[in-house]
This record gives sequence, C-alpha cells and structure tokens, in this order.
Amino acid sequence: MNTQQQTEVVVIGGTPGGVAAAIAAARRGRRVVLVEAHAHFGGMSASGLGKSDVEKRRLIGGLFREFTQRVRRRYDESFGPDSENAHLCQSGYYYEPSVAEQVFLEMLQEHQGLTLLAEHRLVSAQCTGGAVVEATIASLRTGETTRLRGQVFIDATYEGDLLAAAGAQYRLGRESRDEFDEPHAGVVYFDYRRRRLLSGSTGEGDDRLPAYTYRLCLTTNAENAHRMTAAPPNYDRRVYLGYLDDLAAGRLAGPKTFKPGRGYEPAHFNTMVRALSVTPLPNGKTDVNINPRPLGFPFPEENAAYVEGDESQRRRTCDRIRELTLGLLWFLQTDAAIPTEHRNLANRYHLPGDEFADNAHFPFQLYVREGRRLAGEFTLTEHDVTRQPDAGFNHQREAGAAHPDTVAIGEFPIDSFPCRKRQPGDRIVLEGYLGMLDHITRPYEIPYRIMIPRTVDGLIVPVAASTSHVAFSSIRMEPTWMALGQAAGVAAHLAIRDRVPPRKAPIAELQRQLTADGQILEHQPLPTNAN
Repeated sequence: MNTQQQTEVVVIGGTPGGVAAAIAAARRGRRVVLVEAHAHFGGMSASGLGKSDVEKRRLIGGLFREFTQRVRRRYDESFGPDSENAHLCQSGYYYEPSVAEQVFLEMLQEHQGLTLLAEHRLVSAQCTGGAVVEATIASLRTGETTRLRGQVFIDATYEGDLLAAAGAQYRLGRESRDEFDEPHAGVVYFDYRRRRLLSGSTGEGDDRLPAYTYRLCLTTNAENAHRMTAAPPNYDRRVYLGYLDDLAAGRLAGPKTFKPGRGYEPAHFNTMVRALSVTPLPNGKTDVNINPRPLGFPFPEENAAYVEGDESQRRRTCDRIRELTLGLLWFLQTDAAIPTEHRNLANRYHLPGDEFADNAHFPFQLYVREGRRLAGEFTLTEHDVTRQPDAGFNHQREAGAAHPDTVAIGEFPIDSFPCRKRQPGDRIVLEGYLGMLDHITRPYEIPYRIMIPRTVDGLIVPVAASTSHVAFSSIRMEPTWMALGQAAGVAAHLAIRDRVPPRKAPIAELQRQLTADGQILEHQPLPTNAN
C-alpha cells in the first residue's frame, strides 16, 4: 500500500539534531513529521552516549540546555537533589540512555502538530524544479510506503541519506592537505602526547572514514547485570591479542594530563581494562567508549562499505561491529592470557538488565562518527575550527573572522578516531587518529551556510553539514548538532512564513529568534578552564 501525507516540515533522522529541529519548528506552529529508522528516538544520546561532550557549557544553550535541565530535574525529583544519583548526573549533562530517551519523548510529545514515525526508513526523495518536494519512506514492520510531501525537508541522519537521495553534492572520506591547506588533513600520524605530526603523514586524501564502534552503557550493579554466558558469534580471540602487546609496551597507561569526564579511571591504568574509556553515570551505570589509542584497537576499516551500502550491507556492518564489541568484552573478562586481577576488574562491568530490553540489552544505534558531508554554500575547515591566523590561508575568509550568519558556537577539540588498523611500523599511534583533546579549545562561530546545499533547494542539513573531515572531527558532537538542529527548525519556519527557499531565510530574524530561545551566537574569550 502506498499512501500520501501532506505536512510542512519533514525531518528525516530522530537523532538529537533531528529532535531539536522538529521541536523548534513545531513550537512555531508548524506541522512536522519526524522519521526515524529505529524504534527509539534520540540517536546516540539514547543509545549509550551517556555524557555530553561539552568543554564550555556556557557556549551551548537553547534546546540542548533545556534537555539537560529536564534531565537534572528528573534525577532531582526521583532521588533528591542531594543524592548521589543527582550528583552523578552532573547538572543533567550525564544520563542513562533510557532517561535521555524519556526526556526527548517528553519534549517531542508536547506538540500536537508533531507526528513521530518510528521504524521507518527513507526510500527515495523527489525534486521538482531543483527543490525537494517529497520523501518516500517505508515501514520496517509492514513494508508499506508513505509519500511525505512538505515545504522544507531537514536531513538529520548521521549518514546524510536524504541529501544523497535528493541529489545534493557531498564529500565522503578525507580531503588532501592541499585542498584547504589544513595541517592535519589526509593520511596522518599524529603524536597526541607530544602534539606533533609523525613520519608517514603524507596528507594524501582518500575515502577512509574514522572507525565506528558502539557506545556502551554498562552497569556495576550485580543485581542489574545481564552477564554474557558465551562468546558472541564469530568470536576470534586473535583479533584482540594486540592489546596484550599494548599492555607490555606501556600503551595502556594513564594520560599525561588527567581531566575529569574523559573516561579516565585511575584503577584501569596499566590494565587491560584501559582498552575501554569508562565514565560513571547515575544508578550504578557507566558510559563506556572504546579507547582509540591502543594499537590493538580492531575497529578501523570495518565500516568501509557502510555509508554507500544498501540496507542489508549496513545490517552486516552493524552486526560485525556489534560482534567485535561484545568480543572485546568477552576477551577482557575471560581470556586466560589476561592477568587474573585485570579479568576481575573487567568483570565488574556488564550489560544492564534495565536498558535496551528490546535489543538484548545492547545499544541500538551504531556510532557513525562521520558519514557523508554536504558540499554546501560554505565549507568549515580546520582553520575555522582552530581559529589560528598563522595556521594557513583560508580560501573563504580570514581565519578567526566573524560570520554574518552565525547560528551556533562550536567548542569541542578536534577528535577523530583512527582510519586504519595497525600498519607495519606503527609504534605510537594508529593512522588517522587526531586526538587533539589536550589542545586549547578555541570556540568558533558556525555559519548557517554550512547547512545549505549549493544547488538543491528545500533542504537543510544540520548533522551531515558542510565541513572538511578535520573540522567535522570537532563539530560532530551531539550538543553542537542539537544547536544546529534548532537553527534548522527555526529557519524552516521562517522560509515557509516568507515563502522563500531555506537559503533565502532572513538571517537577522533567524538570529533574533534563536537568541530569544537561549541559543548562544557569540562568545567572549575566557580562561581555558572556564565553563
């Protein structure tokens, strides 16, 4: 069966950026349809990414700040404002996946004109006169298709699926160093401890992407533990033996500089559990990233066919990375080659029995750190992100200059996962890892134009936005995407109101409304430890 639905704003992708876009448009009275392929809304924030990657909290407001305030209120009301759980939620910036999803749904369901379509995938997009006018989606339960006709479409997918379906130009992979004169572009070996480029850094562009993983939520509460009782399918312990070499070589030691919130757990230093980055969350849970610094890190290159692959290929990639992730846990908890005390430490952490009940207690969303990137009216580069006038020539404007169409502030350091597995001769770092977290964060303005395709009208892209690979490694944080999503939703409203394409939306009015809603559009330099 093929049905048709008319609306004003169509948002594809129930990521935090998509949630923010849908809410921002709906609060202005627009009829909105929000489409998500999974059964859950909230993307990575509802799927294991339990801590907000924000270095300077004062610089990201708007709907993201409202989200954190609601999270905090939920913990305060449930456990008391002076409770340990209220303290662990870090003023609402840290949360359990289920709590994040509940808060997102609460915010979404407050608007009568906002329709939620879960478990629907994008099939195609139709353009008329160079503008997107329709998106066809299919139910993953019934196979029935729906043609969504709208006035403005917003691509909030991690992969950039709608922009590709609409025929917009995009980038996939890494630019060469020469393309934008970016010091850290292309093939790169970056010594994150000494902050310098290493030999082998050719700067050549390629189609490689940063490694994908799953962001785990694990519990330390034995009564809530869903323990693994067998190795996952296709388990091969040889995949993880490189971590033993890392341990022997001292690569599982702690950082030179200890900073809270980075997943640094001193009890894990110089143990095999340092293969994980663990941060405490409320209710005996933890946010668990896979540490990209050990040379045994097995995840690079496993995502090579994902972005441009069909639905079955994407499923195979997800299954493979899920098996690798569970295999790493199994290896750390059971392998006889691992020192007993390290195995005992690893066995403190288990899948939680009260999270992801419909997915065997495992996160539903693959951590797609970078997919397609729009080729938009403006391309944000390393120079814009670092704001260093001496870093080289910016082909579009002088580095550090203000944008006339600023809609958000970026503030997170450049952070890209490795792009290749261990190569012969690798002794310090895997190729492609840009762990510049200890560099000084220089806040930067983000222009509206990075969300606007060069040629296709009727489309705004707040997540797979127009940046170089290096700049994307800073902008790719959920709080920043929520800020851009909010700007996209308000811009969609203004474009419909004024009967103009999104590229012609009135910028001054957009900025005025965002400011009125608490969005931060400018900043003043403060000491680097200021929040």
